[in-house]
Amino acid sequence: MPTYDYLCPENGKTVEISHRMVETLTTWGDLCERAGIEPGDTPAESPVRKVITGGAAILGGSSRDTAPMPEMSGSACCNGGGCGCG
Repeated sequence: MPTYDYLCPENGKTVEISHRMVETLTTWGDLCERAGIEPGDTPAESPVRKVITGGAAILGGSSRDTAPMPEMSGSACCNGGGCGCG
């Protein structure tokens, strides 16, 4: 199951929790119950929102991606320096 971060603006706390992609938690009470934590002084009905976090990069490739990189000529990174990065 994927993990998600939820922020409670009422108390400024962010909680990470795993759940199915089709689920969304909307209150601090629901979030605390699912995470197995005490709600503390924050009212259970306080809204929470899912925080967008950076995704993980997938490195590597398929066996089809095995062609060697072309060699650079001179100080340019492409033939004749047409790409502008040389």
